[in-house]
Amino acid sequence: MPSSPKIVTVAVAMVASLATLPIANAANVNYDWNVQWVPDVNPNGLQSRRVIGVNGQWPMPVINVNSTDVLSIKVTNQLNDGSGTALHSHGMFFNQTSFYDGAVGVTQCPIPPGQTITYEPLNSPTSPADRQKQWGTYWTHGHHMGQYVDGFRTPSIIHRSDAPEAHVYDDDYTLALGDWYHREHDDLVKNEFLNEKNPTGAEPVPKSALVYAAHTSVSLGQNPTILPGFNENMTLPFVPGKTYRIRVINMAALAMFHVYFEGHDMRIIEVDGTDTEELPVDVLTVSVAQRYSVLVTARNDTSATVKNWPIHINMDPDMFDVVPDDLQLNVTSTVAYPGATEMGSDRPLVDAYTYFDDTKLVPVEVEGMADPDEVIDLNVTFDTYSDGQNYASFNNVTYVAPQTPALLTATSMGALASNKAVYGPDSNTHVLDHMSMVQVTIYNWDAGTHPFHLHGHKFQIVHKSMDVTSDDPMINPPFNPNQTNPVRRDTVTIHSVGSATIRFRADNPGAWLMHCHIDWHLSSGLVAIFMEGTPEIQSTLKVPQLFADQCQQLGISPTGNAGGKNSTTNFGTLRKAPHYLVTGWTPKAVGAFVGCILTALVGFATLIMYAVSGPVDDEEEQEAERDAGQRGLAQTPDEK
Repeated sequence: MPSSPKIVTVAVAMVASLATLPIANAANVNYDWNVQWVPDVNPNGLQSRRVIGVNGQWPMPVINVNSTDVLSIKVTNQLNDGSGTALHSHGMFFNQTSFYDGAVGVTQCPIPPGQTITYEPLNSPTSPADRQKQWGTYWTHGHHMGQYVDGFRTPSIIHRSDAPEAHVYDDDYTLALGDWYHREHDDLVKNEFLNEKNPTGAEPVPKSALVYAAHTSVSLGQNPTILPGFNENMTLPFVPGKTYRIRVINMAALAMFHVYFEGHDMRIIEVDGTDTEELPVDVLTVSVAQRYSVLVTARNDTSATVKNWPIHINMDPDMFDVVPDDLQLNVTSTVAYPGATEMGSDRPLVDAYTYFDDTKLVPVEVEGMADPDEVIDLNVTFDTYSDGQNYASFNNVTYVAPQTPALLTATSMGALASNKAVYGPDSNTHVLDHMSMVQVTIYNWDAGTHPFHLHGHKFQIVHKSMDVTSDDPMINPPFNPNQTNPVRRDTVTIHSVGSATIRFRADNPGAWLMHCHIDWHLSSGLVAIFMEGTPEIQSTLKVPQLFADQCQQLGISPTGNAGGKNSTTNFGTLRKAPHYLVTGWTPKAVGAFVGCILTALVGFATLIMYAVSGPVDDEEEQEAERDAGQRGLAQTPDEK
């Protein structure tokens, strides 16, 4: 695949071993992306459609850099349909640069047509020298109007270069997992999902899975190779005896995947950018937005017995309200060995999926568990509202994005920035004190599974329950107060009637989204904002003037509350959240009930009147017949 234009200004040191010799030098890596619709793309072989790519290319270029590099991505909106855009680097911290997080309504206005923002997701010169270091497996995607569902998404790989890698391996592949729709996101939201014809909130079901791979070895530098083929046509070349790091990224809108290799063992070594101690796993379960790295050692079969082996990448049917007959849930790709012509098999089917418990993972770098200073409970529910559409909510509040981005509200409202009211009545904003230890427990009262992502942080998962109503400690265990090194990640999966308790240090002043990463649920309002250290935002963040200018170009105030007003109650034209269906004895219900009673009384009175009038006697019946005969004689011939 052709790479996008970029400038690389460094000579990278030669490495003798991926795991033992760090790369001492750093590079300035600059990508120049023109975001465009790319016509006639047909990756699943079922139907062509236009997709969002960059520089006329799709799939988008894979980002492959070192942890000491300075990465910038210049994004120009060339969609040419009047829509805005924005770019989010998923999992990046953005220390003192949260304005580069790319969350529309929270850190920026949409990039207007024809305009540009240069994002700095890694080692920004604007960030402090003591910024948190990052390496591992990430992804980069659009964060406006569901554009990543239309193709605006790509893996982002950061190789550790300031110290040896935590694990030894010989080569590096990335598996990009996704789901694929034949209709555009905007069409599906308006005409299928958030629609009065869909009062139960059934999410649009994809037409297929979409899987491709990239060769992301550190030796390739900023030029990783996207391997040819999608789904069944995708192949990972293996050399006997070598150990491969396989990075798995779920870039889907809805689908959860179960991944396993026949004929090979997997050992987890990374989760969401956190190195972990090796843990064997039979089947890897990956929710939307989650990432894992596994080590897979190639077989050493003799030339007489060498075979290729299947890779199973299966969508979980429980994520779909209905599984269409023509939806192929299972994708079977291939591990290919030199000279092999036959396909081996030792585990073609899995009887039932058992969900991997990620709390069993142990980070390599130890971080203890601290007691919380702030405690937040978030209850997840879905319901049909007064407009006949189904929405999601945290604590009965359906999210409405601010017009004036929350970060610009924080920088312009002075002391009022610490008052959550200024961020809008339906923004689900929580104002956090700087450096406090924050505990958030999310209770999932919905019938489906949800992956929740926090921007700007990794969090510790200090407790998980598969069913909070159960007395069985195997699925609803008690909280363990003596944990010494809980797993850290940025996206947690919570099953129906389950919960997760996370903790993180509020050490990163900024405006950070917490949301379900099923994109349909982002559209339906399952979102909250954490405003972190508002005094520190005002004293340390230097928001580039460009962000205010682009808001003004769109007619949006870059100052004031969520509606651009200097008030805690007046939000101008800010959209209001939908309302619950009103139940009980409303005036309309009372009127309808009274009308029913009156109608019933009239009906009863009529029945009684006829009942008391007595039967018709013979004389009355004969008179009625004579009257009918006379009326017949009086008719004209034409009338007859």
